[in-house]
Amino acid sequence: MKRYIVLLLVSMLWGQSFAQQKSRIDTGWEFLKQDLGGIWEAVRVAAKGSSESVPIWEEVTLPHCFNAQDAVDPDVNYYQGPGWYRTRLKVENPYSRGRILLHFEGAGQKTDVYVHTTKVGSHTGGYDEWTVDITDAVAAFKKTDIFGAQFKGMIPIAIRCDNSRDLEMIPSDLSDFNIYGGIYRYLNLVYVPELSLEKLFVKAEVDKSGKAGHVHVRGRFYDPGQIGKASVTLRLKDSRNKILQTLGVNTGNLSGDQLLAEFKMKSPALWSPDKPVLYTVEAVVHAETDYVHQEKIGFRHFEFLENGPFVLNGKRLLLRGTHRHEDHAGVAAAMSEGQIRQEMLMMKDMGVNFIRLGHYQQSRIVLDLCDSLGILVWEEIPWCRGGLGGDIYKDQARRMLTNMIEQHYNHPSVIIWGLGNENDWPGDFPEFDQDKIRAFMTELNDLSHTLDPSRKTAIRRCDFCRDIVDVYSPSIWAGWYRGVYTDYKKVSEEENRRVKHFLHVEWGGDSHARRHSENPDNALQKIERNQGADERLGDASLYGGASRVSKDGDWSESYICNLIDWHLKEQETMPWLSGTAYWPFKDFSTPVRPENPVPYMNQKGVVERDFTKKESFYVFQSYWTEKPMVHIYGHSWPVRWGEAGEEKMVKVFSNCERAEIFLNGKSYGIKSRNSADFPAAGLRWNLVFESGKNTLEVRAWKGKTIVRDTVHFDYETRSWGKAARLVLSKTASENGISTVEARLYDARGVQCLDSSQLVTFSLSGDGKLIDDRGTSVGSRKVQLYNGRAIIRIEERGGSSVAAVSTPGIETVFINL
Repeated sequence: MKRYIVLLLVSMLWGQSFAQQKSRIDTGWEFLKQDLGGIWEAVRVAAKGSSESVPIWEEVTLPHCFNAQDAVDPDVNYYQGPGWYRTRLKVENPYSRGRILLHFEGAGQKTDVYVHTTKVGSHTGGYDEWTVDITDAVAAFKKTDIFGAQFKGMIPIAIRCDNSRDLEMIPSDLSDFNIYGGIYRYLNLVYVPELSLEKLFVKAEVDKSGKAGHVHVRGRFYDPGQIGKASVTLRLKDSRNKILQTLGVNTGNLSGDQLLAEFKMKSPALWSPDKPVLYTVEAVVHAETDYVHQEKIGFRHFEFLENGPFVLNGKRLLLRGTHRHEDHAGVAAAMSEGQIRQEMLMMKDMGVNFIRLGHYQQSRIVLDLCDSLGILVWEEIPWCRGGLGGDIYKDQARRMLTNMIEQHYNHPSVIIWGLGNENDWPGDFPEFDQDKIRAFMTELNDLSHTLDPSRKTAIRRCDFCRDIVDVYSPSIWAGWYRGVYTDYKKVSEEENRRVKHFLHVEWGGDSHARRHSENPDNALQKIERNQGADERLGDASLYGGASRVSKDGDWSESYICNLIDWHLKEQETMPWLSGTAYWPFKDFSTPVRPENPVPYMNQKGVVERDFTKKESFYVFQSYWTEKPMVHIYGHSWPVRWGEAGEEKMVKVFSNCERAEIFLNGKSYGIKSRNSADFPAAGLRWNLVFESGKNTLEVRAWKGKTIVRDTVHFDYETRSWGKAARLVLSKTASENGISTVEARLYDARGVQCLDSSQLVTFSLSGDGKLIDDRGTSVGSRKVQLYNGRAIIRIEERGGSSVAAVSTPGIETVFINL
């Protein structure tokens, strides 16, 4: 992990060295969550308390999302509509004839930009980057009387974002994720000289043997003043910033993309997940002032063998992947750079070497981190569900594909451009024509290969288009939406034979964090075997249809750990497998799952929406990492249950060679790890717990290194009856935050440890519930996990009364 952090610090310092005339505009903003009668209402000067001062704006910082809370509010549909931002900027361009740009890293979903009352730009699409030149509008405003008299030398900027439902936009509102609104990625004020580079396209290639490297550099100039010619110096630098080669070029034609340089190298250091070596291409444009543009690149050679594995730099690499949505507790899509970095480091710590960015172009910060950490990438456009719209719809898809490829072209981590997801899912339009979808998919496939012949194209789950793209992922949800998890290998083998290049993305299942089971595979007895493992329309529903674990299972962490354990065990025995990607890394919000245990949450992540690790995180670590680790299953399982004297299974997940378990201080022997021995790779013991308190300890060895883990829990031998009463208690208070826990008991006072009833927390008084977080301890409506539920309360220095209720049982209160 230290090596990854060093790489990140180097990357940060490099970014500061050349971006001296680029600054984030993150403070001084006001926000209004509604529409205005017109732009004048955003910029008129009004005295506080006057009628012109309404509606009331709130102070915010950027990035900011409309839906930071309401995306997971259990009682409302999330807001989809317009919202406004406004600020005043001090504009001081250091270039005498330079340009002033607003650079958006992403804003959802339709955006209009104003300087005072002048509209200077618009953009449709919530995920690609775009720039607005405000130079002329700023110059014009500076000539007005109000520039100095009313605005004190500041430039008023107003921005309207709109995420209203629109059938002629992608992604579809039927998608299993929120279509967020707001300036939810960083917004930058950029000064450039009169002539600058708009984009630098760098293709770094190496032959299969790794001996011959080639760098092909093209440039697209920004020349609004029509200078028409440029002098450019190009440098190739190694990972220590040492200059390897320098070339000078003069060009008298600045229209279109210009070939600027070609560098040749012998035996370049190769980029890989283990050693993500990055080079730098630097272009200096000599004009009014030298303008420096830098891009990080990496040399790697990859291929998907027909019906076989993935090969990187001449060696087989099993792609061990996951997925990411730009979504987080308390901020929704408006994740900070620090939060993004923490998330990507956690993925690397779990052992990930591959990620599918679903289902849209993501922040440049994510791609930079994938480059520096060594994580291979499948990135895709948001043509997701719903069918196929008209010309406006298709134009947006073409534009977003073009922008994604051009904006992330230089990243060595990217190996696949995704063209769509679940395009066999109708619903947005009266017509659902497979031939028309095939024709448009073919057009996008051709466009992708024209823009970037070096990468592969792919789609997931549109079987009638599987022959169009280079790499195909069918729907295989063995043990969740269809079938049992032991079907996984057989179904995968069948699907691998149907296409030339098979890559299995999206597998797994939901788990309600903190819910555990003594009999997790019980639901499998209801499932018809040998029915395949395809996710079919409606299988995500909690109602009707064939028996399936997604509907009939207990959604426990215990079950999901078994499912993941089986999949990972099998993947080690599939030499033809290119790789897989678990869906997803982190729980995320979705408008189409209001009745899940945490309402409006897709709970398939291995961490919760606030980065709290679930037990399944450690299952992945035990298969995918080298650093010695050991983890006893059940850290969030405070009470286990069963008969007195009954043997109960204890599972230990570890990548160590052997482990020894201790129960209440007594050793119960050493076992060796064997990944073919399911579950827990043979590191499991059947032990008899004492009634009441118990302590489990494990000691594991990897070479000479010893690692340890400990859990404490109670063992309940009494059986419980019908739920009769709730108890609410304060369990902790720290830094002004109280933690309260609700427990459900039967009439005899025995906790109902298998209860999953929905409970509702409420609060009156000075405090505030910390809810609308989309987590197991951050939702005021939540299903119980083993007869209990937790929520936290911001005390705010006063008195409050908390309550918890569930239908058919008396509501209970507690004074705080």
